[in-house]
Amino acid sequence: MIHDYLLITLKGMRHRKLRNYLTILGVVIGVATIIALYSLGEGLENAVAAQFSRFGSDYIIVAPKGIRGPPLGVQGMTEKDFNAIKDFPEFDKVYPVLFQNAPVEYNNIEVTTILRAFPPEFSENEFTDFGRDIAKGSTLERAGESSIVIGDELAKDAFDKEIRVNNKIKVKGQDFRVIGIMERMGSAEDRAIFMTLDAARDILDKPEEVNVIMGKVKEGVSMEILRDKVERRLEKLRDDDDIQTITPDEIQRQINQVLGVVRYVLLGIAAISILVGGIGIMNAMYTSVLERTKDIGVMKAIGSRNSSILLLFLIESGAIGMIGGILGVLIGLGLAFGIGFIAAATGVPLLLIKVNVGLVLFGLVFALLVGMGSGLLPAIRASRLQPVDALRYE
Repeated sequence: MIHDYLLITLKGMRHRKLRNYLTILGVVIGVATIIALYSLGEGLENAVAAQFSRFGSDYIIVAPKGIRGPPLGVQGMTEKDFNAIKDFPEFDKVYPVLFQNAPVEYNNIEVTTILRAFPPEFSENEFTDFGRDIAKGSTLERAGESSIVIGDELAKDAFDKEIRVNNKIKVKGQDFRVIGIMERMGSAEDRAIFMTLDAARDILDKPEEVNVIMGKVKEGVSMEILRDKVERRLEKLRDDDDIQTITPDEIQRQINQVLGVVRYVLLGIAAISILVGGIGIMNAMYTSVLERTKDIGVMKAIGSRNSSILLLFLIESGAIGMIGGILGVLIGLGLAFGIGFIAAATGVPLLLIKVNVGLVLFGLVFALLVGMGSGLLPAIRASRLQPVDALRYE
């Protein structure tokens, strides 16, 4: 019986091609929008998770309150703050870091990029613990103050001529020799410069300033207890509470919360599209009932039950929804992967798009339910038609 209903449905859809194409298009747009937006949001979260998976989860970051991302130019901490906590026995290693935007000149072209400076003896921590792999050259561990390591994008894409190991570039007007080039990470650090803390303080004229303090916690030490100890010491030293201690895991959770809110807002907007598609299906099915009123009368006159008529129209509306769902899923995934490819090709690899089987199934089932739900009222109307009235309908 279902096979017969499907044949009748397909035959009827072929006779009303243009209307059905337009109705299906509404579902396609809605489902494709949902799939594309959700996949892009999930891809961004995947990329963030991949970046933070490189970071040491056993680190405490001490910084001024209210920072978001690298604390470029943020003032409020000095060597005095670092000296107050550097001897805590709970730390395996602790060191100050200085961030700053700085002009970089090479081959008579100047760009502005991020400068990250730290004591050279902690070079291994900065590179190994935080997943910064050196593609060519070496780190700053045994380098002089006039040596720097740069990101892959800065080396290859920022200037019209590629920077190579042992080339000299100017940072804030002073010459530095490139001793290492990092592997591309897909983040802002691909355009960054890494140098020794003394060299940065010299060219930036910041002899005492610190932007963040990085502390690697010993195994077995309670992160929460150490955080409280650090904050109490600095509050007592500074007589204020303008310093915060955070971990990479906390930063990732905060970013994912923001991304999650944005994603669901976008999905709410996309839901409006699928609602419009559902209204289109309902309108098409009401029109179909009117056009086939006499056919319904004939079917009832030869013994078709109300449930059979109801099922016939529900199958038709469900088929419209399912076809739109399949096309919408394919187009939505295509858009998501296409945007991810374009972003990577333009040097912004911040989208890690993957096929989410659960999302694909949701899109298909959702489209089917929207189709059948939208066709329910027209199907009920068709099933309740009286045979005599239907046969006399003009």
